Amino acid sequence: MLTLAFESSAKAASVALVRDGDLISQYSQCSGLTHSRTLLPMAEDMLKNAELSLNKVDIFAVAHGPGSFTGIRIGVSTVKGLAWASDKPCVGVSTLEAMAWHGLSAGGYICPVMDARRSQVYNALFKIEGGRPVRLCADRAVALPLLAGELEKLNTPVFLVGDGAKLTASFLEEQGLPYVLAPENLRWQSAWGVAMAAMDKKPGDAHQLLPVYLRLSQAERERQERMAAAEKEQ
Repeated sequence: MLTLAFESSAKAASVALVRDGDLISQYSQCSGLTHSRTLLPMAEDMLKNAELSLNKVDIFAVAHGPGSFTGIRIGVSTVKGLAWASDKPCVGVSTLEAMAWHGLSAGGYICPVMDARRSQVYNALFKIEGGRPVRLCADRAVALPLLAGELEKLNTPVFLVGDGAKLTASFLEEQGLPYVLAPENLRWQSAWGVAMAAMDKKPGDAHQLLPVYLRLSQAERERQERMAAAEKEQ
């Protein structure tokens, strides 16, 4: 089965072609350009260089969150459009689970972290077992002190991946807790991880693919705060 996977949940963007777990090609950029400008051209170039056409793709996969609200919407919308136009299945996977695949060579506990602002990180914990990440908790937005408390109970170093890895590493170092910071080439989100995380997921159609934000957007939070303040004044 040939999977065309997309990752646009943070600053870096990538697309990958994976056949039955084997990576054929991956194209990544961290140029700062809007993903709406880069994602589809990247996929088109990659398919062309692999001498494959879009009709050879069996399934589309995308990181559907958590992460950047804009980035997630772009990735999900792109895959929904491709799946709709080609009448092919698609699947959304957790950004954090996809990142956990980067810890295969490290083994042990994998701790994906994305900077969620407001003194929080998007996080889930995984353990490498049987050559794949096994989930230990649900995706969540968690404060660093609470995460550090959980990691302290593990009593072993964790492998930090994600755009919040340096932030988390600094905090753990202040607390005297052990960690291993993923090298640069494994730290950032990748479409390969998305394709691998999608392998055991049940695919659906374009209608069923939805973003997963975990938290309200800043605009929605500010709107709720204004409404609450207005109610108090009444």
